[in-house]
Amino acid sequence: MPHVQGWAPFALGFRPFFLQAAVASPLLIGLWSAIWRGSLRAPVAGDPVAWHAHEMLFGYTAAVIAGFLLTAVRNWTGVATWTGARLAALALLWLLGRVLGWWPGVPAVLAIGVDAAFLPLLAAGLAGPLWGDRNRANRVVVPLLVAMALAGLASQLQLRGMLDVVGDPRRAMLVLVLLLIALVGGRVLPFFTANVIAGFAPLTRRWVEVGTFAGLCALVVLDPFVPAAGALAAALWIAVGALQLLRLAGWFERRVLTMPVLWVLHAGYAWFAVGALLRGLAGLGHIPAASATHALTVGAIGVFTLGMMARVARGHTGRPIQVSRITAGAFVLVNVAAAVRVFGPLAWPPGYALWLDLSAGLWIAAFALFVLRYAPLLLRPRIDGRPG
Repeated sequence: MPHVQGWAPFALGFRPFFLQAAVASPLLIGLWSAIWRGSLRAPVAGDPVAWHAHEMLFGYTAAVIAGFLLTAVRNWTGVATWTGARLAALALLWLLGRVLGWWPGVPAVLAIGVDAAFLPLLAAGLAGPLWGDRNRANRVVVPLLVAMALAGLASQLQLRGMLDVVGDPRRAMLVLVLLLIALVGGRVLPFFTANVIAGFAPLTRRWVEVGTFAGLCALVVLDPFVPAAGALAAALWIAVGALQLLRLAGWFERRVLTMPVLWVLHAGYAWFAVGALLRGLAGLGHIPAASATHALTVGAIGVFTLGMMARVARGHTGRPIQVSRITAGAFVLVNVAAAVRVFGPLAWPPGYALWLDLSAGLWIAAFALFVLRYAPLLLRPRIDGRPG
């Protein structure tokens, strides 16, 4: 790894948020393992499973989203996004949202307000560059973040017994994250693949694209109200899963499998398709809901975000896109973690606790390798001397 002098942790959005996400991810899973086994109490009085879902979606995943968007929007629009002191303040706000709930004596209203403020501030920081750009399609990011923010506030209030509503806002957040993955995947996967594989021409079908986003938008509304909307939501999940397989087939070429930085993104998107199909089967009562949910969380979100963090970090620090064996090993580990968590309990239900512990260990190892390899890149300046 080339050595560069100095520090640049707040030179561009991906730096603090990818590092925070990668460090928080194994810590949150370690905490959840202790809570699930009864050796530690969750910092909220509500359902500890709901707390775990909240932290992985509004904590880990939201940090990756922030890092990606603060970096990508600058590229899309040519307008600077937050750096320096403003970026540091936003990163600190995210961190406080994770720790205030554990701090004795902190009023619940303060903990809720700090956590709930993060996504609206991120949306506000991106609105100016996006609305000043001629490409109106990119503006969808802002209402998407606002919807995530509303789901986050509802989740926090529900966890602390301050909001009695029907439905699960964490389910809404999961679908909103998948909607963002569908948007980003549709932009980067065909481009990345065609860019490095000579002669490859990706295939995009308009009816598949329309069906994908129509189905996901419908699920944002319906899925939080399962089981009341079970049959309809299940049918939509199966349709969305089938459409994602068609999407991915049009972007895939077998030479992808020789390039870890590419196959990890394809694998993450494949988990999206598989998870959607399993979610439909779970809605129809054929498999446990937890296996289907973790195909979308550990699989689709975990694998895709780890791959994107690696690629963005290398590209935006002036390094070649190819990843090391250590990073490729992290990609393998997170995929195995997903497979163990999803299919282990289906294959041998009596070993449920063993499967959870094994999956958690693999997840922690994958992100520990990422931190080991990428912390220096995220903290040090670009090796080519350019800003960012």
